Amino acid sequence: MIWELAKEQKEEKIKNLQQQLNVSRLTSALLLNRGVDDYDMAKKFFRPSMDDLHDPFLMEDMKKAVDRIQHAFSKNENILVFGDYDVDGTASVALVSKYLRSHSSQQIFTYIPDRYEEGYGISTQAIDFAESNKISLIIALDCGIQAVEKIEYASEKNIDFIICDHHTPSNKIPNAIAVLNPLREDCKYPFKQLCGCGIGFKLIQALNTVMDQKEVLNQYLDLVCLAVVADIVPLVGENRVLCYYGLQQINTTPRTGVQVIIQMLEKQEITNGDIAFYIAPRINAAGRMESGNLAVELLSTDDKDRAENLAEKLNQLNIERRILDKTTVEEAVAQVKKQKNEKARTTVVYNPEWHKGVIGIAASKIMETYYRPTIVFASTGDVLVGSARSVKGFNIHDAIEKCKDFVIEYGGHKYAAGLKVKKNEFKNFKEKFEQVVNSSITKEAETKTIYIEGQIELNEITPKFYRILKQFAPFGPGNSMPVFSANNLRDTGYAKVVGKENTHLKFNLTQQNNSKIYNAIGFGLAGKYPNVMDKKLFNAAFTIDENQWNGKTNIQLKVIDIKN
Repeated sequence: MIWELAKEQKEEKIKNLQQQLNVSRLTSALLLNRGVDDYDMAKKFFRPSMDDLHDPFLMEDMKKAVDRIQHAFSKNENILVFGDYDVDGTASVALVSKYLRSHSSQQIFTYIPDRYEEGYGISTQAIDFAESNKISLIIALDCGIQAVEKIEYASEKNIDFIICDHHTPSNKIPNAIAVLNPLREDCKYPFKQLCGCGIGFKLIQALNTVMDQKEVLNQYLDLVCLAVVADIVPLVGENRVLCYYGLQQINTTPRTGVQVIIQMLEKQEITNGDIAFYIAPRINAAGRMESGNLAVELLSTDDKDRAENLAEKLNQLNIERRILDKTTVEEAVAQVKKQKNEKARTTVVYNPEWHKGVIGIAASKIMETYYRPTIVFASTGDVLVGSARSVKGFNIHDAIEKCKDFVIEYGGHKYAAGLKVKKNEFKNFKEKFEQVVNSSITKEAETKTIYIEGQIELNEITPKFYRILKQFAPFGPGNSMPVFSANNLRDTGYAKVVGKENTHLKFNLTQQNNSKIYNAIGFGLAGKYPNVMDKKLFNAAFTIDENQWNGKTNIQLKVIDIKN
């Protein structure tokens, strides 16, 4: 693992910003790393404003979408709100359906496809459902940008579509009434990195403007925040604003379904980390293990008893998911070891027995284990369904596109994608994928790198410094929690291996010539115990966090790597 300085800022710029803001040199450097180089930008960074959001009508087709929905209102048409079965999709459906129901008298249906019967994206079953229920308008969220044939099928049945998607478009845009996607080449919307729920929010923002409603849309931002964090979109620009206010909503007046999950966690304050590790997996478990409709109902209901029952159900499904996930990863790793191909630049594994609901999680964990582009396949009959994950700096969506002769369909992003391959083409696909990656991946992309934002002395880690650091939140891609390095550290003699499977390292750190002691935890670093035992000197890369235990809150260092 390589440690690399994230950015080298000029001393003159650091001092200039330091004087403007009256902050420490390190704080100034951290801000410059995030593109903040004057007082006004710092004010926007630390105090995001809803006024910083762009006009939704800058998005291509937004007026067409709003006009069509208003027409549906005036004609009392039935509307179907359709979405993907993950957090982004289910949160989007809850958001848009909730808003439409509060402003219309007609029937608003919701539909989440069955992951196993229908697969990802718009399905013919959903269109047939719409036809049988006299629905003439479908709003598709977090999917649809590749659904050219499905939109034609709906058109034959006189059913219109509005697509709200953030996935990469192909050359042909579906012939829908409106296609809202900032990644369209002809879309001039300034911010390109919204998630599906973010685009759903822009749609209701536009509707709210046209209908001259006085409704405060902040009440929907808890849903947007869940989606932003769960879909791992960059926490910059509009995403940062939406997430900032969404977290406020979650911590003050969350909707009933979110509130009951928080109560189960017994947390004083919810952060992005809590959403990523505790809340999102429970919501995702619905679509992975049973039905995404459970998640939509949880995020829509105002009935606390019903919400508590649903939350408990999702909790149980998540426990089942974790067991399946563990088994899948173990079997996949065994498969890779059996292949004994140390020169491979990719990891592609397949087992017909694997559960399709966990192959995405398994792909992420296997990618982190071997650190190379990874695809995990399960099967449905003669079709293999794959989930792909990539290393930093390598576009796996483009790599799959170069293998399209062997692919039935695919879609996704730079670092995560989904695809279908015929079983009899699996060997050909695997060979072609390895060939494509082998010819295009760089050495830098294959090397796991820790980006250090600055070297720090432990005595600089004061409560005041941590209070300022907390104001850099919400953290995520594009605004990562700062990673620091410190030299000449030693454990006080406390170091021990902890955790259910003895995988973590817990120790107390001090620095030469510094008597202050800091609690530290290294998740997955049990193998580094020899590096710190017997009070050896070492260097560490870490983030700074808080640990709450027995009613007390202390600063804690989360160690990422150790070097002697």
